[in-house]
Amino acid sequence: MKLNGVHHVAYRCRDAKETVDWYTKHLDMDFVLAIAEDKVPSTHEPDPYMHLFLDAGGGNILAFFEIPNSPEMGRDPNTPAWVQHIAFKVDSVDALLEAKARLEANGIEVLGPTEHTIFKSIYFRDPNGHRLELAANTATPEMNAKLDEVKWDMLEEWSRTKRAPRHAAWMHEKEFAESA
Repeated sequence: MKLNGVHHVAYRCRDAKETVDWYTKHLDMDFVLAIAEDKVPSTHEPDPYMHLFLDAGGGNILAFFEIPNSPEMGRDPNTPAWVQHIAFKVDSVDALLEAKARLEANGIEVLGPTEHTIFKSIYFRDPNGHRLELAANTATPEMNAKLDEVKWDMLEEWSRTKRAPRHAAWMHEKEFAESA
């Protein structure tokens, strides 16, 4: 079986209306669909919820659940706060910088742009505390080819050693960044 794509990715939100308003205002997402039920269709548990669907572009849907009868939202305390995030692609570095300025003008704290060699990105949080990233690809075809050549070797080495392999160390070397 080969997958056809991601149907949707779902996260929890504190307030359905606040979440829709925030994503439509700050990330220009279209509000696609809302589903509300008193019972969970898959488990038949009595647990009222509002399920929201937002268009993240390119056929990708970001969804949220507001579940008012559950304990307050939290996050995994054993996972660093920077790990779990939702990354969205933007068309260019200029679009990334425009988004940063717009977000900051609306009082949203933004980290970055951060240089990742093959893309630049900014980071910020939605009203639910979810970490979001906007990324603009900057990789050349040569960079992508170099990374593609070593991906399996890197994975195998990581699996054995749990140490960062050096196969793509060029991505973080000062000389490479200055020559690019």
